[in-house]
Amino acid sequence: MIELKVQAIETYLRRVYGDDARLLGAGDIGSLDAQGMKGFGYGKPLLVRFETGGEAREAVFSVMKGDKYGHQFYWDRAAILMFQYETSARMERHVHPLGLGYVNGSDALVPVEDPKEFFIVNEKLEGHDYFLDLERIRAHGPLDRDLETAREFARWLARVHAEKLDDPPLYSRRIRNLLGASECILGLVDEAFPRNYAFFGGDRFQALEKRLIDWRWKLKGYAHRLSAVHGDFHPWNVLVTDDGEFSVLDRSRGEWGEPGGDLASMAVNYLLWSLYDHEKLAGPFRELYLAYFGEYLDRTGDIEILEVLAPFCVFRGLVIASPEWYPDHPEPVRRRLFNFVANVLEDDVFDWEHVNRYLE
Repeated sequence: MIELKVQAIETYLRRVYGDDARLLGAGDIGSLDAQGMKGFGYGKPLLVRFETGGEAREAVFSVMKGDKYGHQFYWDRAAILMFQYETSARMERHVHPLGLGYVNGSDALVPVEDPKEFFIVNEKLEGHDYFLDLERIRAHGPLDRDLETAREFARWLARVHAEKLDDPPLYSRRIRNLLGASECILGLVDEAFPRNYAFFGGDRFQALEKRLIDWRWKLKGYAHRLSAVHGDFHPWNVLVTDDGEFSVLDRSRGEWGEPGGDLASMAVNYLLWSLYDHEKLAGPFRELYLAYFGEYLDRTGDIEILEVLAPFCVFRGLVIASPEWYPDHPEPVRRRLFNFVANVLEDDVFDWEHVNRYLE
């Protein structure tokens, strides 16, 4: 839990209110206890009295405490505090926010002034999007290095997933998010498909959601699998150089999760590219899929992953079946993707070597 140090509070007040701002006292709500001025912030609001422009004022500083209810990480808590800062003053009778800020690595209180949007700056990497390699393979066939690249993806995932974390509530949260988050399964169902969609009607979506509840309860028994993950490992988030080296972009949905999410994401894309020229996983994309999947299982020995993979296949299947994001799929491709999404949940163990039977 973060400590709010007295000197840092005074520095913050001067930065926000000017050089004449002066801390007069700080303590628990209702008691400015000078004996307690070494440090504050263990989940309790801190009453601060200060002077600025010759006027004495009071303010309450709060640091949100992390917990297992979706607040494990500082960015979870930041989102809630940003919401409160943005909306509280617009509600009649609600306390008005006086400031928003963060505590940096040196325990300084840094104000965020009049926020409108946030941004991130990343380094520039060399390489081309991996989906361009898949287009080349579809047009001209694979090169020898293409199979090796797929295997290297699997080896990299195996190294990433080797880092484990003992945190059952966090694993449960990740499974809840997989089903219910706005950018995951239920969000896709609600927003990425037209109402009364001809390829997959409302009754089929309802049946899919009900079946996923069974899987949610099944996966409660797999919390020991919580691992470091990428979270969005697909061909548009991978850069490949001409000599076969690769880098990844856009780590998403948390640092920890179920390894099956990463494994399924790339595997389902090999299926997609194959369906454009075949009615099943076949040809060079079958070779890539088998090389990638087989290498992962060989490296990790994680056969258990096949017991948890189906809901992650559903998520990725819905992504690539969406007419909003992939409007140009031929009808046979889209229909087989929906067959895959519906059928894969019916096996307790994902049959990775005979994936084509899920397409019928």
